[in-house]
Amino acid sequence: MKTAFAAALLAAAASPAYAQVQSVDLGDVTVAWEEKASGLVHPWGLAFLPDGRALVTEREGRLRILSEDGDLSDPVSGVPEVYNEDQGGLLDVEIDPDFAQNGLVYLSYARPVEDGAVTALGRGRMTNSGLEAFEVLFSQDRAVDGGKHFGGRIVFDESGHVYLTTGERNQFDPAQDLSNTLGTILRLNRDGSIPEDNPFVGEDGEDAIWSYGHRNIEAAAFDGERIWVAEMGPLGGDELNRIEAGANYGWPEVSAGSDYDGEPIPDPSTTDAYVEAELTWTPVISPSGMILYDGDMFEDWAGHAVIGGLTSTGMVIVDPEAAEEVARVPMGARIREVTQGPDGAIWVTTDQENGKVWRVSVMD
Repeated sequence: MKTAFAAALLAAAASPAYAQVQSVDLGDVTVAWEEKASGLVHPWGLAFLPDGRALVTEREGRLRILSEDGDLSDPVSGVPEVYNEDQGGLLDVEIDPDFAQNGLVYLSYARPVEDGAVTALGRGRMTNSGLEAFEVLFSQDRAVDGGKHFGGRIVFDESGHVYLTTGERNQFDPAQDLSNTLGTILRLNRDGSIPEDNPFVGEDGEDAIWSYGHRNIEAAAFDGERIWVAEMGPLGGDELNRIEAGANYGWPEVSAGSDYDGEPIPDPSTTDAYVEAELTWTPVISPSGMILYDGDMFEDWAGHAVIGGLTSTGMVIVDPEAAEEVARVPMGARIREVTQGPDGAIWVTTDQENGKVWRVSVMD
């Protein structure tokens, strides 16, 4: 398998820069990807509209509409001001599960506030004139200066809730402090109100918190029962976690990685005080973007997690129930977002100054 992976990586790297279609033979399937759009500045999120068009965010603060023919619109009006520094900016985009009736679009973003920035979630109604009546649904109350670890993935469940992942803003200890929302997953009603059955309602903790002890989550998906996330570790120790209400996932007290400053971090196996990851990666893949695939095109990947890799420059395929990586698709670019298209193809964005949108399919 290692030999096949190395050969695939060389084949992808050797593809000419002008090629519109590239492919990798993984043995049981040949994966191909074609460029559908380019010229996007660090595209971050991508979500399909019911009519087949897609919304794409650019980290600098623009929301664009991608037509089925690959044309990009001018920036959509009505987008909130963002804190565009380092990893901060306009982040994820998702449409409301009832979009056909209400036209609501959700955005996560780094919001500029006094003394720095916070992770925020808001929504507006998509019209022919742009995004109208945008309202902030949630905004962290602990500002941090600097542009690290905003998290920002948006996920819906089937019970009327919206989840927002956050990072600990490179501050370490706040991820264990329930009086703030750094390094947490938040669970809200779709209108931004707090569900009464959240685990810390009425307790000594922020009511919106669903789980905590996270470092930085930019990959998340819902399997019909619970949230799965792939989160970034420090120097090693990226994690795949199955999220349970009220659970503590250990950062920064334990990690399968080492800290960048050379300080040791206890391995998770040294204590049962925290939930252990289902799977870890060292070297890291730097996960960003994730789906639980349920289409027909990639038959062998049904029910599997398809995770974008920034450092691993491709897609990582994981059987979550077996907690086992089953394949990698080397693509030669930092993959920021992974989304399933209406026809079962997989769509990804590349984290570049000249960022691209690629459609990934099976080559016959």
